[in-house]
Amino acid sequence: MQFLIIKKPRENFINTMTDTESEIMSFHFEYLKQKLKEGKLVMAGPVTTGDFGVSIIETETEEEALDIMNNDPAVLAGIMKPTIYPYRVSLLRGRD
Repeated sequence: MQFLIIKKPRENFINTMTDTESEIMSFHFEYLKQKLKEGKLVMAGPVTTGDFGVSIIETETEEEALDIMNNDPAVLAGIMKPTIYPYRVSLLRGRD
């Protein structure tokens, strides 16, 4: 099963991030890198405006997807508010 996760930070986050928030965002990045190594993360990245980030994950169950989403350090710290949607990659460069 695949899921699309959209994570929205507070308004103007990019320009007003505190040192603590910057450190948490480093943990967020490392968390996503670990999920990539585990084969759970398909892709992730922010929109260049800083308005939100997008991740596509692949898990066996929705419960596992929710666990991955809710244990992201940025979500745990309340820096980002996530929304999850069932998703299916239909076309992928290099695969299709």
